Amino acid sequence: MDNKLNIPLTEITKPGMMRTDEEKQELLKRLRRVEGQVRGIQRMIEEDRYCVDILVQLSAISAALKKVGFHLLEDHTRGCVSNAVANGEGSEAIEELMKVIQQFSKS
Repeated sequence: MDNKLNIPLTEITKPGMMRTDEEKQELLKRLRRVEGQVRGIQRMIEEDRYCVDILVQLSAISAALKKVGFHLLEDHTRGCVSNAVANGEGSEAIEELMKVIQQFSKS
């Protein structure tokens, strides 16, 4: 893989597309569910629950966060990157997208 993709992500100052209120609420709902799962795992640890049960719950949290991430990645690609390509700024947007995909795939 190209070493230049290891450059830290740059701060975006103007997003190409904003989420609808419905999309925001759906993402927030998913994240609140994950937050509840994390609190549940904290209780499981406090109660000295069986390790395998805790690990199963950790796996569920990881999968839920991945799902949120894939949703955001898809929105970014279809919205921000697509708009940048249409406006002649595709190479920068694609490079940034590749950095994000690389970072996301590490988790």
